Amino acid sequence: MDPVSQQQIIDAFRGATKSEIKRVTFPADFDDLDFGKLEYLGWRDRKIPRRAYVAVPTTGPDGAELVTVILTQAEKKPAAKAMCSWCRDVNITSQAVLYTVRRGGAAGRKGDTIGMLVCEDFSCAANARKLPPAFHKGTDVEMIREQNLADLRTRVNGFVAEVLSTEE
Repeated sequence: MDPVSQQQIIDAFRGATKSEIKRVTFPADFDDLDFGKLEYLGWRDRKIPRRAYVAVPTTGPDGAELVTVILTQAEKKPAAKAMCSWCRDVNITSQAVLYTVRRGGAAGRKGDTIGMLVCEDFSCAANARKLPPAFHKGTDVEMIREQNLADLRTRVNGFVAEVLSTEE
């Protein structure tokens, strides 16, 4: 992911109200983030429990664009350990939780949402960068890692595309 500013993230919000955008709290370590090791930027709001944000570089009709959406964590965590739908790492150190996001356009204004099980701390990029398990010895582990990262980008972009699919 190319480096982005806080203002670029704010300008990229979709499906959020002006008052919601005004209340965004960025991560305390925002200026120290290594965007080169991220496929998307996800973070939890320090001041609003259960609120999180995801900024995703996408390819739209006008070329590359950044899309930012607001996520809301479900009140209850899954009873059993769940697999993240984005990184699909079965050995995640954080828990996968249900996040929902309002759909784009009129559907979102009506209250339609989409949900996804995602790493609670948005550690998907780090999970996808881990070396594959030992049983992959003798194979090209760098190729496997690159494929994991490509798959992560595809799934995150697919989620954003689904969110925006109802925009007019």
